[in-house]
Amino acid sequence: MMAARFTLLLLAAALSLPASATPAADAAAALRVTRYLAGLDSLRAEFHQSVSDARGQVIELSEGTMMLARPGRFRWNYRTPAQQIVCDGVTVWLYDIELEQVTVKAADATLAGSPAMLLSGQGDVGEEFAIADAGEEQGLSWSVLTPLHADADFREVRLGFDGLELRRMVLLDRLGQSTELEFSGIEHNPKLDRSLFSFEPPPGVDVVGRVPAG
Repeated sequence: MMAARFTLLLLAAALSLPASATPAADAAAALRVTRYLAGLDSLRAEFHQSVSDARGQVIELSEGTMMLARPGRFRWNYRTPAQQIVCDGVTVWLYDIELEQVTVKAADATLAGSPAMLLSGQGDVGEEFAIADAGEEQGLSWSVLTPLHADADFREVRLGFDGLELRRMVLLDRLGQSTELEFSGIEHNPKLDRSLFSFEPPPGVDVVGRVPAG
């Protein structure tokens, strides 16, 4: 389940693009996303995550705390199950505490064109995604982002806003599996120590992969 969880972040409710969004509504949806990201320097929040298969059956539930500092740094601490995903802008560490295993990946290749890239600020949202209006649902205003590159691992990501604040993310991958994240206790632009985004594998754990050079 570690790979599925990371794909969130590589973030995926099988929900589809509305058929009749107007150009004005799409422009407003794009502006909502770009304004939010332009004003985002750091973020801390609690999250609840659910993963559903292509038939809509929930196959995994988890929760924890996420923190990010733009550009490029983030930490997701999962309480259930106990896992961590940490990025310092160069390297991504995926630590499965129960399996005592750390997987190391290069951030630029791992995050390219992903929702994680979108939030962490390592790229231009307008160059990576087409943005359209997805209407009002569950008291939130939704924007849907579709990747512009054919090699993306997912079909779309939906962002649900309560006013100016991001409350939900829904990611749909190319196999129909979806991941939904709901944020609470949101702190917008808090001061976060850089040490939160560094990681040293604990003694005795298996390490898969290498830290990128430089």
